[in-house]
Amino acid sequence: MDAVETAPLTFREAVEADVAELTALIESAYRGETSRVGWTTEADLLDGQRTDPAGVRAVISGADSRLLTAQRGGELVACCQLERRTGADGVVAYFGMFAVRPVRQGGGLGRQVLGEAERVAAGEWGAREMQLTVITQRTDLIAWYERRGYVRTGQLSPFPYGDERFGVPRRPDLAFELLVKPLR
Repeated sequence: MDAVETAPLTFREAVEADVAELTALIESAYRGETSRVGWTTEADLLDGQRTDPAGVRAVISGADSRLLTAQRGGELVACCQLERRTGADGVVAYFGMFAVRPVRQGGGLGRQVLGEAERVAAGEWGAREMQLTVITQRTDLIAWYERRGYVRTGQLSPFPYGDERFGVPRRPDLAFELLVKPLR
């Protein structure tokens, strides 16, 4: 075990100065050969980018969003987006842009980040529910969320084919499924 693995995990909100490092972290977790070190890769489903600096910057600067970062031993090891959405049934939180450094995956770090995101959404925003979307072909990832109390809704939304900001699909049948978890 190295010093980073044993250091305490700390969380903070991302700032403008973090954009380049966060973009690189997110890309490394989902795209290209580097992502294959971990288990969250989408490299068999998508080529191209997962996000870009403008997308990360938009989350950081959004009035109803924040990008949480997780550091261990001074190293950025994970991040996630939270977006507050208000509707007729109250506040819900959307969870996205979730990335764990590939060499740090599989050791419980993702579970800790998800737990912190749920704590923030419920405790600071009063969110009644956490929502997220997962590409339907990512059965291992959907199962991971189900083990953490998320429920598949069967509600599908199309993948944004033709918009390369979200990647270049390697197959024609991609779609997102909404998963939800009550927070109270």
